[in-house]
Amino acid sequence: MPATEIDVNYVAHLARLGLSPEEQQTFGSQLKQVLGYIEKLSEVDVSQVEPTAHAVPMVNVTRPDVVQPSLSNEEALRNAPSSANGLFIVPKIVE
Repeated sequence: MPATEIDVNYVAHLARLGLSPEEQQTFGSQLKQVLGYIEKLSEVDVSQVEPTAHAVPMVNVTRPDVVQPSLSNEEALRNAPSSANGLFIVPKIVE
């Protein structure tokens, strides 16, 4: 879409904005500048650039999954305010 065909009222409606006529004119000129810049970017030769999903390489930062001994049931319940039959007792929140 050429920058001259921008409908500021439509864009403002999509953004749920109420604009005065002065604001419409201001935002219209700003949107034209932004779209002009985007058109200028489309002229850049990117044929040698490999497509990516992220601007920087993404690396998984989680630790490896290693089997380790866990707490016994008694140890887990030791500091519980209330327990019964090896389970935590919690207040009822749904009535």
